[in-house]
Amino acid sequence: MIKAGIIGSTGYAGAEIVRLLLQHPEAEVVWYGSRSYADQPYADVYRNMFELVDDRCLSEDMDELAKRADVIFTATPQGLCASLVNDEILKHTKIIDLSADFRIKRPDVYEQWYKRTHEAPQFIQEAVYGLCEINRDSIKNARLIANPGCFTTASILTLYPLVEEGLVDLSSIIVDAKSGVSGAGRGAKVQNLYCEVNESVKPYGVTSHRHTPEIEEQLSYAAGMDYENGQSVLINFTPHLVPMNRGILSTCYAALKEGVSASQVEDAYRRRYQDEYFIRLLGEGNFPETRWVEGSNFLDIGWTVDPRTHRLVACGALDNLVKGAAGQAVQNMNILFGLKENTGLELVPLFP
Repeated sequence: MIKAGIIGSTGYAGAEIVRLLLQHPEAEVVWYGSRSYADQPYADVYRNMFELVDDRCLSEDMDELAKRADVIFTATPQGLCASLVNDEILKHTKIIDLSADFRIKRPDVYEQWYKRTHEAPQFIQEAVYGLCEINRDSIKNARLIANPGCFTTASILTLYPLVEEGLVDLSSIIVDAKSGVSGAGRGAKVQNLYCEVNESVKPYGVTSHRHTPEIEEQLSYAAGMDYENGQSVLINFTPHLVPMNRGILSTCYAALKEGVSASQVEDAYRRRYQDEYFIRLLGEGNFPETRWVEGSNFLDIGWTVDPRTHRLVACGALDNLVKGAAGQAVQNMNILFGLKENTGLELVPLFP
């Protein structure tokens, strides 16, 4: 049985890890970490856990946790994991970090977008970007995994086969994405109050959203660029907040290279994803909806080619708290410990 500890277990992503691990046949939670609710019963914070979790919330003492847990999930704000991790901890346990601390291989880019000095640059190169469908071979032997963001997972996986096979003009990529409110976290913020969000759709982080460099880095690797020496795909990325609890819909636009056909686009998707359990290809002319993936670890992808403009329009939908955060983290854990990737994650989407 895999012993798992969670730091940040009372945030939305941390709570989703708890929900998934309680149903996991090969794992148990041994540490419910929470700075805000230390020593309070976990089920008092989340009443859906009444009579399911008897434990109290503990501190974020990663040194002590590393002695008890085989794997630590850090579902915390940027900077915390980097401030706590050290080589001694990594000798005893594995860490799956849901923040952006180790997602970006260039510290200067991280510091530019996150406006903070990186506190553990010595681990950046070792950390494996935990996009399971792309990096599973590297994940298997990792000590430190950077769990991807929600917008990034939807956007990268939707575009990856086309960039990898050189079918699109890299200078033409635009990503327009929509997110449910849980993506902003559980903290109290005026802009996320019911009356501020309901009956409205608004863009935010226009040209400045922190997931932009993460998408650019991974697409650069797909294109075979030397990202760490300054080569990079550049995209326009605009996220929007919509009045729903969960979900990401990422609509990606790109100009196809001359001579590229719709059948080549479909072939690229099939070659890359036909054996991937968690990626459901809807095919040409069929488009995903967030309601059909809610509560699950699936990513649904559909696309079309506009014959007038010779542009691709590809859409990806996922649950931002599952495949976009906690589910992907558990999928990473399964790979780390040699389990089938869908162990504990065979979740049928919720509807209605």
